[in-house]
Amino acid sequence: MAPLVEVQGLEKRFSVGGAWLRGRRRVIHAVDGVSFAIEPGEVLGLVGESGCGKTTTGRLILRLIEPSAGRIRFEGHDLMALSPPRLWATRQRMQIVFQDPFASLNPRMRVGSIIAEPLAIYERAGATERRRQVSELLDVVGLDPAFAERYPHELSGGQRQRIGIAAALALRPSLIVADEPVSALDVSVQAQVLNLLMDLRRRFGLTYLFISHDLHVVLHMSDRVAVMYLGEIVEIGPRDALYRAPRHPYTQVLLSAAPVADPKLRRERIVPKGEVASPLAVPSGCRFHPRCPLVFDRCRVERPLLRTVGAGHEAACHLNEAPALLTGA
Repeated sequence: MAPLVEVQGLEKRFSVGGAWLRGRRRVIHAVDGVSFAIEPGEVLGLVGESGCGKTTTGRLILRLIEPSAGRIRFEGHDLMALSPPRLWATRQRMQIVFQDPFASLNPRMRVGSIIAEPLAIYERAGATERRRQVSELLDVVGLDPAFAERYPHELSGGQRQRIGIAAALALRPSLIVADEPVSALDVSVQAQVLNLLMDLRRRFGLTYLFISHDLHVVLHMSDRVAVMYLGEIVEIGPRDALYRAPRHPYTQVLLSAAPVADPKLRRERIVPKGEVASPLAVPSGCRFHPRCPLVFDRCRVERPLLRTVGAGHEAACHLNEAPALLTGA
């Protein structure tokens, strides 16, 4: 089966500075050579610290921002080669759920109008049919149809996020980019929204790119996990394999910080050195080497490439040529 989404060598560069700041123009490599594929019906988790390029990657795939380089294929179509009318039509099949459920909803529109707006833009139904579908979508996300008459400020954070999910579902997409969909919610509500997303996946056969900084949430939601650091993927593989045997020191750091449900189990915390480097001054060699507890000379001068370390499992670390050093065996 062909992948639903295929990304090859994706890059995004932002220029900063210039004459008005009286400084030379500099380039931020927000996303640098990212490649992966997502199978139909799969959940690919994208995890990493804030500022590593996760959200930018998600928006590049939807072409909400334009890539600097690389290829994006969706349902067999090269999105970079599509004309504006064809891209506009294709966007019906790919939607996004934003991180902040309040900022993503128009405060001047009632909930019913917000959910119906995609249907009206794409002329998918008349007024009566749109109202029927709005009621159906509210029920699907666990809200009473009477919510259609309310405004966003009258709802709780969890209810607003359900409205965002309902609007994303309105056009029956095949791909949803879920960009930190629970990070702005109370802990008591997060599990409800995550369970809703999984129920919708089974009900509608959805495919997710699930973006989060919380590895624990990503492991719960995903079939496969891609770990990002400073604009590049450093490890990608099946969830269970990555959890049991992480093959990159940065993944090990993230796992050591993830909470464990069983209080009797204790995981040794790995604390990396220093702070995340600025994307304006990316380290030479391995980008994680200034913080890595296992660094050696080669890491400082040679950039490691993703290499196969198991079935469907890849990692970008020189230590994978000597696995005993990475695992501490």
